[in-house]
Amino acid sequence: MINPSVADDPTQAADLSAPYRPNVAALLERADGHLFVGERIDRRGAWQFPQGGVDEAESYADALIRELEEEVGLRPRCFEVLEHRGGYRYTFPKAHRKWGRYIGQEQMYFRCRFLGEDSDIQLDAHHPEFQDFRWIPPAEFDFDWLPKFKREVYRQVLADFYGVGL
Repeated sequence: MINPSVADDPTQAADLSAPYRPNVAALLERADGHLFVGERIDRRGAWQFPQGGVDEAESYADALIRELEEEVGLRPRCFEVLEHRGGYRYTFPKAHRKWGRYIGQEQMYFRCRFLGEDSDIQLDAHHPEFQDFRWIPPAEFDFDWLPKFKREVYRQVLADFYGVGL
């Protein structure tokens, strides 16, 4: 369920005192409507959208730019933000609570038009998180690629941005 309390302004800094870690995620979309999904480097068969935490005093928009460069190797010239929506929240299972003070993540999703070529994607540019990538139609996202605690957020995001009921 979407939490309306999260800031809708992506230029604002995130509240790092909240129990949910502020996070950004990218729906990187080609002209044909296909979405980028990356296969996690630490878990073969686990495909997801690029995402990552918002650093202290960083805006959501700046975190998006940083995360796409770190995880996918994309420079800002390779994408443009079309829209964004926030308040998507999931709670970590106790075994996954890596960030001590956070019980989960609250995400702002950015739908972005991909302006580059596949050769602009450099999965090993900085901090490799993906070992492979592919482009898929939104309706072909497979929820079995995700841990169970993330599935409802992905269902909601795909419905909100693409009208996909999976």
